[in-house]
Amino acid sequence: MRTRVRGWRWRHNPLRRRSDVMEAWTVLVAAVLLFVVTPLAGVAAGLYAHEQARSRATALRTERHQVRASVIGDESARRRPVRGDRAYPYRAEVRWTEPGTGTRTAVARVPADSRAGDVVTVWFDARGRAVAPPPNEVAVWQHTVAVGLCAAGGSVAVILLGYAVQRRAALRHRMDEWEREWARTGPRWTQPRA
Repeated sequence: MRTRVRGWRWRHNPLRRRSDVMEAWTVLVAAVLLFVVTPLAGVAAGLYAHEQARSRATALRTERHQVRASVIGDESARRRPVRGDRAYPYRAEVRWTEPGTGTRTAVARVPADSRAGDVVTVWFDARGRAVAPPPNEVAVWQHTVAVGLCAAGGSVAVILLGYAVQRRAALRHRMDEWEREWARTGPRWTQPRA
């Protein structure tokens, strides 16, 4: 039958070694870091990322403008996929009328289900190039959560790695302590008795 004594590393007893005390302190520090510092690091990184993403989205909304345009051209010429944009995965030729400049035609990103003659919303930058729409609030929050989780996960990994390194060093020191103790007490046990 095995009996477990809780907190034996903290109490004074003749079997407690210095490495046991160090291990107890290391466990306590690692627990505080994991349960207090890691969430705070994730929240801080997430809040910073949220501010950056919101300011970037606001800047993109001011740089880009949307136009309601009609899709023109045949189906086969339109199906050129664009990487990185799920809402607007294809490029197609579109036509729209701007006040003062007349009718314009350009190749722009369009939704996957759009057909010739459909009216779609397309986005252009200040130079007239077709671009993806600016990130909405959902994309900003997705970025925030992703950065926060990555920061918290990275903190956990660093803490656990540091704990593993310290644990290995503590084990080595414990074995050295036991060797020194055995060198002192071993001869008393191994000498033949007369």
